[in-house]
Amino acid sequence: MAFVSSAQFRAVLLTAFFGAVGAAGAWYVGAPAPYLIGPALVVMLAGLAGLKLAVPNRLRDACFVLVGISMGASVTPDIIGAAKRWPFSFFMVLVMVVVLLYVAAWILQHLFRLDRKTALLASSPGHLSFIISLSADSKADVPAIAIIQSVRVMALTLAVPPILSALDMAAPGFTGPQQMMELPVLAVVLLASVALGLLFTRWNFPAALLLGGLAASALPHVSGFISGQVPYWIMNPVYVVIGSLIGTRFSGVSVSAMRTAFIAGAITTVVVTIMAAACAALVSSVIGVPFNAALIAFAPGGLETMAAMAVIMHVDTTYVGSHHVLRLIFLSFLMPWAMSRLQRNGESKS
Repeated sequence: MAFVSSAQFRAVLLTAFFGAVGAAGAWYVGAPAPYLIGPALVVMLAGLAGLKLAVPNRLRDACFVLVGISMGASVTPDIIGAAKRWPFSFFMVLVMVVVLLYVAAWILQHLFRLDRKTALLASSPGHLSFIISLSADSKADVPAIAIIQSVRVMALTLAVPPILSALDMAAPGFTGPQQMMELPVLAVVLLASVALGLLFTRWNFPAALLLGGLAASALPHVSGFISGQVPYWIMNPVYVVIGSLIGTRFSGVSVSAMRTAFIAGAITTVVVTIMAAACAALVSSVIGVPFNAALIAFAPGGLETMAAMAVIMHVDTTYVGSHHVLRLIFLSFLMPWAMSRLQRNGESKS
C-alpha cells in the first residue's frame, strides 16, 4: 500500500522544485535572506497559478525543531545578562498586540465591510492555526480570514529583509558561535529537542516543536557544556522548506474570487507594519537594542518565520524569539476574551 497518493507526491515534488528555483534565483541576484524569501515568492506564484503544492507535515516539523536548535545555539551568558534591559520591550509587545489588533479590525470593518467577528479574527497579529480554529466555531468568513492572515505572513517575510538591507542593518557576519556543532552532539540535542517538543505539544504550548529545540539547545549552550552552531549545509535547506511552506498557503486560491481579501490583507499589513516599526524604533532608542533586532521582534509575522529570519539576518535570536513567544501566549488569552466580549455586546444589542 502506498503511503501517499500520486497527487500528493506530485504536489510535494513540485513544491521542492519551485522552492529550489526560488532559492537559487534569490541567491543569484543577491537578495537578502535568499533561502527564505526566494522559495516563498516562487512557490506563492506557482500556487496562485493553480498548482497544487504541499510540504509534508513531518518535514515541516523537523525544520521547526532545527530552527529552534539554531536559535538556542546563539544563547550565551552575555545575552542572558542583557535580558535585564528588556522589561520595557516586553511590555511594549503586549501594548502593540492590542493596538495592532483593533486598528486592523477597524480598517477591515469600516473600509472593507467585513462583519465584526471576521474583522477581529482576520486582524489577529499572529497565531494563524489558533485563529482558524476559533473562526470555525464563530460563523465567521474563514476563507477571508485565512487569506488576510496569509497575506500578512507572506508580506512580512518578503519585506523585512529588504528593509533591513536598505537601511544597511543586515549584519554581514554571524554573531553567535563561529564553529559548527559536531554531528554526534547535534544528534543528541536533536533527540532531546524532539522529546521536549512532544512534551510542550501535550501542554498546548504555541510553536511547541520550535520551543523544544530552543530549550534543548539553549540550556547546554548557555552553561558552556556544548558550543557551536548547526551546520549551514543543514540550515540552508531548512530555510528553503520554511519559505516554501509559507508559499503553499496560496495553493489553490483563486485570486479573482478573493481579490477583496488580498487587498484588505495588503493594506492592513502595511498599516500594522508601519506601526510595529515605529514601536521598534522607540524600544530601540529607549533600551539600546539594535533596530534590526527590534523590528524582527515586533513584526507581526509567524514565530517560526521570524525566528528563522533572525538567524539568517544575524540578530539576537533570544531577544526575537522571546518576544514572539510572548506575543503568541498573550494572543492565546486575548483573542478568546475579545471574541466573548464581542459576543456579549452583540447579544445585548439584539
